Amino acid sequence: MNEVGNSRIITSNQEGLNEQLDEVVLKHLKHPFKKPYQQHTLDAFKEIEKWVEQQGKPIIFDSCCGVGESTYHIAKAHPEAIVLGMDKSSDRLGKHGFEPIDNYRLLQVNLNDFWRLAVEANWTLSHHYLLYPNPWPKSKHLQRRWHGSAVFPSIITLGGELELRSNWHIYIKEFERALTLAGQSCTVEPYQAEQAITPFERKYWASGQSSLRLTSLLK
Repeated sequence: MNEVGNSRIITSNQEGLNEQLDEVVLKHLKHPFKKPYQQHTLDAFKEIEKWVEQQGKPIIFDSCCGVGESTYHIAKAHPEAIVLGMDKSSDRLGKHGFEPIDNYRLLQVNLNDFWRLAVEANWTLSHHYLLYPNPWPKSKHLQRRWHGSAVFPSIITLGGELELRSNWHIYIKEFERALTLAGQSCTVEPYQAEQAITPFERKYWASGQSSLRLTSLLK
């Protein structure tokens, strides 16, 4: 990504869908992801699992939540549910700075592990938000994008209403194709709102960049 003022413009050596996309996605759909769990994520899951069970409410994931701004707004919009905002960076989470609301928690975890642990625990989500615009634009990094990763089937198994937003249109289009290969339907449309709920949205809208939203009711 190139920095231009306060905005981020994504540049890629891909002009369209990655040539290996179908092959990679189909491989991951056929073969389970068996990488051992990292201990810190296993510990975090065991601790939050108790809180989730105590609440007994619909579960919403805000994955790659960064500073957790989106988590706060999602929790306000869904008082009937509990929201888990998750990011791998403790530094980003430490910059949260929003008033606490009882129905959300922020967790520093590895999502490759946390999603699989949630599947093992038979969690079913009501909503799953992936609002981070994705930082892996090089063609060789396909498998670092969520739809190209070995954990992609876990996203589908967790179910619920999935929502992605990004200023990188190829990322959204690839995710759409991956869902199609997995037998899921989705809708892709331009997205703009009066209020940005992530720092990224705020920056690229301010610089005139357009964004897309993908939604899918996972089955």
